[in-house]
Amino acid sequence: MALIFVTGNRHKVEEVSELAARHGIELEHRDTPYIEIQADELEQVVRPGVQQACALLRQTCFAEDAGLFIEVLHGFPGPYSNFVFRTLGNEGLLKLMTGENDRRAEFRSAVGYCEPSKRPEVFMGKVEGTIALKAKGTRGFAFDTIFVPSEGDGRTFAEMSTGEKNRLSHRARAIEAFFRWYKQK
Repeated sequence: MALIFVTGNRHKVEEVSELAARHGIELEHRDTPYIEIQADELEQVVRPGVQQACALLRQTCFAEDAGLFIEVLHGFPGPYSNFVFRTLGNEGLLKLMTGENDRRAEFRSAVGYCEPSKRPEVFMGKVEGTIALKAKGTRGFAFDTIFVPSEGDGRTFAEMSTGEKNRLSHRARAIEAFFRWYKQK
């Protein structure tokens, strides 16, 4: 039986599909719209979202939400990253960082899993890094062109293949934690 991944983001499907294959998990993608609340913590966003998706589908499923948290901007854009990317984009965020020497940031991911009539489980992942001085790379999506993971070799996520990104990323870490738990369940 396939595990249902609810998202409208094809890039997430690509990344998660590669991880699922490594675990021998069959993945089924569903682009089922659900209301994504706005909250200050990713867990507060993903928990009701996956619960609603589960109720709409009447099936067990999981969803993922992520955010870029920039130190000097007090965690902004955080859980509002999707909106900020759609409105300001990478260039707008880089403009906010003009003149800033402290470019520390972290990407965080929250994976929510829900079974019908049960409370959702949430799994977290994060990766530390810095905000690049300019956008680089053509792969990935959203803020990948401006985020340089500390554990990497100086390239942005957008300069890495999916496999390379999956060895370091916040999403991969949250998904890996979820898949390990799911396989033991």
